[in-house]
Amino acid sequence: MLIDALTELAGFLASFLAVGAIGFRYAIRRRHDDEIVWHAARRAAALGLIGALVTLGMMAIHLKHPINQTAALQLGGWGLAILAYILAAADKRALWPFAAVGVIVGSLAPLFVGQFSRAVNPIHRFAAAMWIGTLFVLVVAGLNTVLRETGDKIERGRIAADLINTFSPLALVSFAFLAGSGVVTAWKHLKRIDALWTTSYGYALIAKLCVVAIVVALGAFNWRRQRPLLGSESAAAVLRRSAAWELVFAGVVLVITAILVSLPSPR
Repeated sequence: MLIDALTELAGFLASFLAVGAIGFRYAIRRRHDDEIVWHAARRAAALGLIGALVTLGMMAIHLKHPINQTAALQLGGWGLAILAYILAAADKRALWPFAAVGVIVGSLAPLFVGQFSRAVNPIHRFAAAMWIGTLFVLVVAGLNTVLRETGDKIERGRIAADLINTFSPLALVSFAFLAGSGVVTAWKHLKRIDALWTTSYGYALIAKLCVVAIVVALGAFNWRRQRPLLGSESAAAVLRRSAAWELVFAGVVLVITAILVSLPSPR
């Protein structure tokens, strides 16, 4: 079970990087023409490339023959994403749409072949990656780049505030999809309500929900209390530290989730 959990965790982290880079580019970068933010976008593409490479590599290892339509679509999507990310990291800005298409197709392939009953887990995973993955890329590639490489302090505060303000709507929409798909996923696996407190799967799910509540609380705190204070370099630095704690607890959620999916569903 340990190997399975570690494999699942690696898959989660890889998909979060790949999806988070797209979230950064299209939910955040779109409002800026600053060259410094394009520099951050190149770093985001490099992170997305790492995630796409790991994802495709893990798929290749576990690939079963003959290759079905869903698997072929996934392979094609992640292959396209890798190529586009390589060029986007080299500042070929026109290649970002191809990276987006590749990541979306690779992540949500069951939707594109009409396998809607199998699409709930991919949607849940994609929504989580769009929220937490984008936040990670925002902190690592976005805020770090802006705070370290922008010469003027006032400009640093302005750009950082814009980045956070444009991320907030994406986080809210992603959380809504995450919550809805999470309820459906939990019910599909639990099958009965008493399994929540009588099975190992249920215990792990309760532990996950408790930590998720902490992540949501930290996100709400950053949104309601920290975000309105933005506008200066010091305020951006404070929010970056607060967002780092949000990412730490999100990492704990991923660890618990990796264990959860490795457990047998209640009979």
